[in-house]
Amino acid sequence: MKQFWRTGLLALLMKSASVTAIVAVSTMTIDAQAATMTEALVQNYASAMKAAANSQNTNQVARLVSDEALISLSRKGKSTSLDKDAYLKLLQNSWSNTSNYRYDINVDNIVISGEQAKANVTTNESWVKDGQKVSFVTTSRVTLTLSTGNAVLLRAVSQVTIN
Repeated sequence: MKQFWRTGLLALLMKSASVTAIVAVSTMTIDAQAATMTEALVQNYASAMKAAANSQNTNQVARLVSDEALISLSRKGKSTSLDKDAYLKLLQNSWSNTSNYRYDINVDNIVISGEQAKANVTTNESWVKDGQKVSFVTTSRVTLTLSTGNAVLLRAVSQVTIN
């Protein structure tokens, strides 16, 4: 009986140890797979936004903007805030009323923390409207967040300058 007790106890301890080991390994695997923001993802976001804007593809832009996005724009002391839908509508209206649209983006001063990055973003946009060339320079402090493994815009505080 003593032998059975030792063997039974040993078997139970082995089972418990195995379950503990599996839980520990599973936890390590989950932690190792947890996504973190990287500078490369931020640069990929900028490249994708440039391509989407220059092709005037609202659906591509929409994929680069979080559903919870808030974009604050200021110009000459006046401010407005746009959610994702309002931002996309503004783009569509602008693109439909202009020609020769061009968009460029530069990202610097990237600070990464977990699933988010903050960065300075400067965009240069130009187009022709009613025969006149117009250009905007927008300087922003943005927050990007991870969504399905890619960086998307979550917040932007922007100052717009018309040249």
